[in-house]
Amino acid sequence: MQPTPDYTSVPQSYSVPQSYGAQRRPLDVEDYLDIVRRHRGWILGPAFAGLVISVAVAFFWPDTYESEATMRIVPPQVPEKYVATNVNLEMSQRVQAMAQTILSRARLTDMINANNLYPRKRKRLPLEDVIEEMQEDIEITPLTPLREQVPGRINSSAFKIRFSYENRYLAQKIVQQLVSRFIDESITTRASQSVMTTNFLKDKLDAAKQELDAIENRLTDYKLRNTGKLPDQLNSNLQQLQALQTQLASVNSSIGRVSQDKVVLESQMRVLRDQLQQASVVPERPVETAVKNERLLQLERQILTLETQLNGLREQYRDTHPDVRRAQTQVGVLKKERDTLLREEEKRQLTAAPKKTAPSKTRESMEIEAGIQRLLSLAQAKDMEMDQYVREQARLDRLIKQFQARIESTPIGEREYVELTRDYALAKQKYEDLSLKASQSEIATDLENRKQGETLELLDTASLPTTPTEPKRWMIILTGASLGLMLGVLLAGGREVKDTSLKNLKDVRAYTQLTVLGSIPLLENDLVVKRRRRLTWLAWSSACIVGLVVMVGSVFYYYSNNA
Repeated sequence: MQPTPDYTSVPQSYSVPQSYGAQRRPLDVEDYLDIVRRHRGWILGPAFAGLVISVAVAFFWPDTYESEATMRIVPPQVPEKYVATNVNLEMSQRVQAMAQTILSRARLTDMINANNLYPRKRKRLPLEDVIEEMQEDIEITPLTPLREQVPGRINSSAFKIRFSYENRYLAQKIVQQLVSRFIDESITTRASQSVMTTNFLKDKLDAAKQELDAIENRLTDYKLRNTGKLPDQLNSNLQQLQALQTQLASVNSSIGRVSQDKVVLESQMRVLRDQLQQASVVPERPVETAVKNERLLQLERQILTLETQLNGLREQYRDTHPDVRRAQTQVGVLKKERDTLLREEEKRQLTAAPKKTAPSKTRESMEIEAGIQRLLSLAQAKDMEMDQYVREQARLDRLIKQFQARIESTPIGEREYVELTRDYALAKQKYEDLSLKASQSEIATDLENRKQGETLELLDTASLPTTPTEPKRWMIILTGASLGLMLGVLLAGGREVKDTSLKNLKDVRAYTQLTVLGSIPLLENDLVVKRRRRLTWLAWSSACIVGLVVMVGSVFYYYSNNA
């Protein structure tokens, strides 16, 4: 084998092309092959090292198994339009809240200790770091198309629970525990929230009942203290006052009528008495008696007229009115004058001595006396009727005054009564609303206790993984070897760029522009060449042996731990 010619023996002015200011010539395939041949050690070394490192990493990296289960949100069995739920959050939102509770540090700490998870990491890392790693290994994802998802929110009727761990049986066990905790947490949370809502509404209902009773007692006391004076009884009082005034007018009319009848009866009795006296006794002064009787009849007519006017005034005014008092005074004066004339007539009749009695007039006298007795009986009946009407008139006057006092005092307590009535209406409305809500809440609580509300259902049980999801060993090995090869190529390219010596005859011709007549090969000591080759082979052999040992050891470690 002919040694590679070395052109370093060319004069110094021809060994460095840059001395002429010329650019490097373009490389062809032969030049690239020559570069690979010259720097094959720098290319293969990093590639082999990358292969060894990637194999070691791939097989020392423990397997990670992923177990998953699918859960579905089951809607309530009774429509919400019939039974409203006590839980104000949707199931998807409550799943997030339950996930935060289940994945809390306290819950995960209990799960780690109970299942002896991450034993190696717990020895060299704080427990907080182990909990954070476990939180990253647990994944809850909704089964919703990506275009319909809202970032950071579970908005699907079904979702998956995944857990990644190096032991596939423990991964399945942890997923089963998570599923069980989700179901238990859902039942417990809904039941507790429903019971809390029901108890809250019951407390509010009791408070509203006490408030309603207090206001009702105050309103009752006010009504008892102001019976008949309430604003809502004003119309009734006015109607009753009008009815009483109508009755009083009727009584006054009846009194006037009875008074007229009584005056007529008295006139008739006086006439009969005069006839009786004329029939039995011959009067001494008939002219004077006739004049007095005429005056008496005139007074009776005036009294009757004034009493009729007085009854009309009483229908319009009270007894304290000046016109009523004036009429009463006039009636009283006329009655006194009438009574005086009657007493004088009686005295005259008693003192007068009859001249002669006519026996033939005895039957007529008896008939006149019978008529007088009949008129006396009618007059007594009229007196009794007058007494009844007077008592009725007094009673009606008293009632009218009472109702007038009620009507006049109504505006005084109207504000307090309106406030009490408004407070009572508001308290009653509040109590009825709370009563309805409490009843609905009790029905919703009973629905939750029967587990007929919104629940979680397990669709797919926790799977037992058979193949690890991580690491992708062949991908890691190919990537490591590719990276090592790329590094070697970069190192070879760097060395080639820094090397400015002439490599072959093409470089000599390109940079010297001279004709090459011959080439002298580089002559080296055989002993030096052999020593260099031995060292090279020794280094490569050692590196290969060490690399193989590392790769075989990592593979053996992986299969021995997973056996």
